[in-house]
Amino acid sequence: MLITGTFLDEISHDIPHQNWAEKEWDQDFSHMKKMGIDTVIMIRCGYRKFLTYPSAYLVGQGCYRPSHDLLEMFLSLADKYGLNFYFGLYDSGHYWDTGNMQSEIDHNRFVIEEVWKNYGHHPSFKGWYLSMEVSRKTKAAIQVFSSLGKQCKEVSNGLPSFISPWIDGKKAVMAAGSQLSKQDAISIADHEREWSEIFDGIRGSVDAVAFQDGHIDYHELEAFFTVNKKMADKYGLQCWTNAESFDRDMPIKFLPIKFEKLKLKLEAARKAGYEKAITFEFSHFMSPQSMYPSAHHLFDRYMEYKNQLK
Repeated sequence: MLITGTFLDEISHDIPHQNWAEKEWDQDFSHMKKMGIDTVIMIRCGYRKFLTYPSAYLVGQGCYRPSHDLLEMFLSLADKYGLNFYFGLYDSGHYWDTGNMQSEIDHNRFVIEEVWKNYGHHPSFKGWYLSMEVSRKTKAAIQVFSSLGKQCKEVSNGLPSFISPWIDGKKAVMAAGSQLSKQDAISIADHEREWSEIFDGIRGSVDAVAFQDGHIDYHELEAFFTVNKKMADKYGLQCWTNAESFDRDMPIKFLPIKFEKLKLKLEAARKAGYEKAITFEFSHFMSPQSMYPSAHHLFDRYMEYKNQLK
């Protein structure tokens, strides 16, 4: 199971900014291509007041106008390197503050129309990422995914959409805290029951699910991955894995993962029959030009592994 997709995290709130310009991003897309990546996903087009593109609508709502159109840059680089680009929707932050998702629907119905009108001509624009990260029976999850997924498809003549939720496992703790694990982790039976309900409610609007793989322990991978694939097949979704390339087992949040841990997760996805592996995310945690030297070595170890599989 090889990694063929990565998120692009330019609007982040819990990992450092690398302060790259187009020169550095061009080089990184070249590294991605070398590694075998065929899909890049902009994780969100904006977070709270910070934006990746000069959205007339969002600037009108009080967001900061960016100094550079990162969306145009990413799409142009994806065009250049022959990569598929998925556009990530806007995250107002309101859900994280209140638990109410209605604002995500209210804002993104304008964002979807605006982005497709202004950027949909790029040949690399191949799909949509519904960026609301949820777990379990999050209030209104079905409503937000089904309504926004349907709109994305309608404006773009049926381009696919996907989600990347998290499993409420023992490592599903707040990034800002010092805690590494918790006691009240979800059971496999509850996970299957709750996500079956969500999948049933969003089929037809969402095409693929890529559960984040870092919130459960390594010995739990096979059981959860098997259930995820069974549910996805039942409700007509592609089953991808979001193979996190950062480590959740260390008190410093977040650093590049040990290669053997990443390999364990990819092997579990292969055994479960997953269709695709994407990662969060190449540029910080796997790139030869990352700010973290250990990411350079992770790239080398991964390329050795990839070449051994040929």
